[in-house]
Amino acid sequence: MSRAYSRRIFLARSGAVTAAAAVAAAPTAARAASLARRPVLPDVPVRKEAISDPTEATLAEAATLLRHRRLTAVRLVQAHLDRITAYDATYQAYVTVTGAQALAAATEADRRPSGPLAGIPLCIKDNYFTAGVRTTANSFIFDRFVPAYDATSVARLKSAGGIVIGKGQMGPLATTRATTPDGRITTVNAWTPTDPSVDPGGSSTGPACAVAGRMATSSIGTQTGGSIVLPSNQQNLTGLKPTMGRTSIYGVIPLSFTRDHSGPLARDAMDAAIMLTILAGPDPHDPRTLGLPRVPDLIGAATPVRRNGKVRLRRATRIGVPPDYLTGASSQVIALRKAFLATLDAVPGARTVEISYPADWSLLTGAFNDVRLAERTEPFRAWLQKDPTLFGVSLLSWLGGLMLSGDEWVTGQRAKTHLLREVLDGVLNDCDVVLQTGPVPFDILGLPEIGFPIGFDGGVPVGTILGGGPYEEDRLLEVVAAYQAVTDWQWRRPADPPQARVMARAARPRIDAVKAAATSA
Repeated sequence: MSRAYSRRIFLARSGAVTAAAAVAAAPTAARAASLARRPVLPDVPVRKEAISDPTEATLAEAATLLRHRRLTAVRLVQAHLDRITAYDATYQAYVTVTGAQALAAATEADRRPSGPLAGIPLCIKDNYFTAGVRTTANSFIFDRFVPAYDATSVARLKSAGGIVIGKGQMGPLATTRATTPDGRITTVNAWTPTDPSVDPGGSSTGPACAVAGRMATSSIGTQTGGSIVLPSNQQNLTGLKPTMGRTSIYGVIPLSFTRDHSGPLARDAMDAAIMLTILAGPDPHDPRTLGLPRVPDLIGAATPVRRNGKVRLRRATRIGVPPDYLTGASSQVIALRKAFLATLDAVPGARTVEISYPADWSLLTGAFNDVRLAERTEPFRAWLQKDPTLFGVSLLSWLGGLMLSGDEWVTGQRAKTHLLREVLDGVLNDCDVVLQTGPVPFDILGLPEIGFPIGFDGGVPVGTILGGGPYEEDRLLEVVAAYQAVTDWQWRRPADPPQARVMARAARPRIDAVKAAATSA
């Protein structure tokens, strides 16, 4: 499919996304249709660490071991539950653990495996509806909410054989890092479990910590302002935020109907590709997903290409390096970025090129980004009128949305359209993919991006973000898969926290409403 055709479809869909969101905003009582894709997963080489300890296995490795009966689903699930029992009092990655149901599903998977994910334990962010399992979005509003059906993304993973091992902790209503609704820090960075001051990323920190801490094989999160790619960067994972509409958000408690995305937080490019292959596709409950270009061969894209024993890119790709990529960070981070660029340049088919930003870039990616606050407020207006204290530490950002006028929102949408044109017809004219120092602007615009590790700074992971054109998740995966084939950052695992130093919840520091609002904005 041509890039020009994909852009035309994306621009047409972007213009209609608000109207489509209004249709998707009111879930029916009917169960979300799964329509799960069932790809044939490749046999991959399995590292000795994954053979001796199933929690070390990537999704692809675990599926290979299960398929050849070198591992049972019960052993795989139990190993992850054992780590949850041993360490989650420190990590606090989970708000709910569904151990009994997971073991029952694993027993059935061993008896009668069905689907490419049969026996694979997964963590689900707690804003996804899960039938019969409490779904709180870490909020006073939904504290007692138990959905009658699964979100489409959850239904697809389960239909493919995936096993829900628990619900991942998150920022209150998907704002800020994971805290209790009143602001006490919960989930920590898996690499610094006894230091809650180290940033674990955005609101999907529970699912990220669960995978990084080897308490789930893979997970799904949501992104509105960076909450897939940022936790992945902070915790040495590979997180893929797809193009708007590539995955359904039906059955997800909303934050912004024009910016919410569903996607995987995984161990590496192959795992992200497997997860997205199953998640992606049309869903009658979410009009954004209908009439889009077909889902490309993501698993093929994530399979490294080797010629004469040397890794090369599947397609020649120009990798755009923006003017701020080697500035505005610590010397260690800049050194890691330089080493990353040098490694890419050494891969046949990859070519880094300098790109420039238009003059109004800072304005378009900064001030106009705040118009999304009004979209938060609209579906929750009744709760704000009833009792503002239900919004806990994130109240100020919800009130900020209440104060935005209709004309400000329209102006913001015009600015967003202008920014989209500058990205598609400007920045992406000079390259095929773009390196970023943060999730903006690709998450603002609904364009795909992927976060992945490139090294460590003082024991804390450092990652980078790559953005691409509409529906070009496969191009992003090709670049990351090649990079990960010649490096080993994705294999690094954090040390286990000392069980004797489990930190009590009461000892965790708080973030106040002002800091929460600043982080959320």
